[in-house]
Amino acid sequence: MDASAAFLFYVSNTAGRPAHHEEHHHGAAKEKAPKADKPKQDKPAKQEKEVPNELGVTVNKDQDFSGWYTQAITKAEMIEYYDISGCYVLRPWAYSIWESIQGFLDGEFKKSGVSNAYFPLLVSKRQLELEKAHVEGFAPEVAWVTRSGDSELAEPVAIRPTSETIMYPCYAKWIRSHRDMPLRLNQWCNVIRWEFKHPVPFLRTREFLWQEGHSAFATRPEAEAEVLEILEIYKRAYEELLAIPVTKGKKSEGEKFAGGFYTTTCEAFIPATGRGIQACTSHCLGQNFSKMFGIEFEGVDGTKQLAWQNSWGFTTRSIGVLIMVHGDNKGLVLPPRVAPTQVVVVPIPYSKGSGDDGALAKRAQTDIVDVLRKANVRTQLDARANYTPGWKYNHWEAKGVPVTIQFGPKDNDNAQCVAVRRDTGAKETIALAALATRLPALLQEIQDALLAKARAQREGRVTHIRQWEEFVPALDKGNLVLAPWCEAEKCEDSVKKRSGEKKAANEAAEAGFRLTGAAKSLCIPFEQPALPTGAQCFACEAHAKSWTLFGRSY
Repeated sequence: MDASAAFLFYVSNTAGRPAHHEEHHHGAAKEKAPKADKPKQDKPAKQEKEVPNELGVTVNKDQDFSGWYTQAITKAEMIEYYDISGCYVLRPWAYSIWESIQGFLDGEFKKSGVSNAYFPLLVSKRQLELEKAHVEGFAPEVAWVTRSGDSELAEPVAIRPTSETIMYPCYAKWIRSHRDMPLRLNQWCNVIRWEFKHPVPFLRTREFLWQEGHSAFATRPEAEAEVLEILEIYKRAYEELLAIPVTKGKKSEGEKFAGGFYTTTCEAFIPATGRGIQACTSHCLGQNFSKMFGIEFEGVDGTKQLAWQNSWGFTTRSIGVLIMVHGDNKGLVLPPRVAPTQVVVVPIPYSKGSGDDGALAKRAQTDIVDVLRKANVRTQLDARANYTPGWKYNHWEAKGVPVTIQFGPKDNDNAQCVAVRRDTGAKETIALAALATRLPALLQEIQDALLAKARAQREGRVTHIRQWEEFVPALDKGNLVLAPWCEAEKCEDSVKKRSGEKKAANEAAEAGFRLTGAAKSLCIPFEQPALPTGAQCFACEAHAKSWTLFGRSY
């Protein structure tokens, strides 16, 4: 199957389909929330940021990243602000991207043998507090329901911040024998996490959408195999759909999921701010939760054993990562595989009285739009008479549509059109007869180019160091740092403290996206360069165990 055919197959099978994990404090350590939005908690009527009425983005991404991000998401009609801080309306343009992600992940999960289910939104205080380390990790973020009308509830109930404590009592009922496993369930739902004061749309929100998978196995090897299988699916979602390169690795002990055995992660990089961002996580919970919730089974040998469990999640934070990595000073730049509209066709009207604009638009519909739709390309005609072609170009550029097709009187005469790439601005004249083959191939070229560009940017910003004196200066240049590390929790705490105290020379002014601040370990990459014999930890000079990726992060 050639590239264009493969791309056609892909879009036709994903179009229109409908962390804990990763970002929202899923490790024991807490990061200070970005401050892109300015509302005070519990002042519901205040808007978080007003955006000027100009059509295009008016803020330079490199000069004011926070302002650029706010304009990009509003002018692309991705979100609408709401009167409760940290809660946002996902408009159709954003939700369609989530549906594409959802369609890919759901299909891959089902191929792997995972089934979908749905569990309640509310959890009792007694169940939530069963696993001490788990509840301590989430306690500040839990939203409680304490009243019904004018009456106090006899027992407050929590709105799920994650569903381990909701689902696992059921697992204890359903699992009795080794034959009842593996039990692998996923649910698509929303969760609430309330602690932070400075929300940022998609990145740090009080309510967000995600999938959370929860599995139970008879043996540790089975559980560990699934952890890596799911992480690879997540990596493919980022790289194949969103055109964003990620690094797979293991979280440090201080950054792992609260109550878990260990956590694996995909880490992305935002070139404009020099920060890492946790993209998604897949956790091995070990037997911690099965012990707390009594998930026991009779093994092959007749003995009572505890189940091995995993949990894994992928959220709408991925949309924020997409915006930050690919967007430019004109707005969004969407990879074709997740773009709600892949091609927009803009007829260019005749000079006054020199031709029939209605006939031109009709041919654009029949010979371009209909042809491309039959080729499984998501195409839209913008023939609105009350807007100029220039206005339309700016509008669709801000929304990130991968290709704009210009179709004017001369193009009509010559049975051709002009395709303009959103990512590069390059123009290409295409015969109408060749559209059905050329456009899918062009979309694939754009998809590949976006991934290649993002990968080159990332690879050029990872600095290898060996000594502490090199650490903060490398971070201040907007880089991630790969350094030999001892993996000790006390050492990581020291790294956070020392790097946070030392101010960067090029401090940015934005409240929500400051470059300065504490650095932490992002992950211990699975792909490890050779560690020199006798290598010492860059921070404390103890024996180094691995090369570890450090950075400032969201």
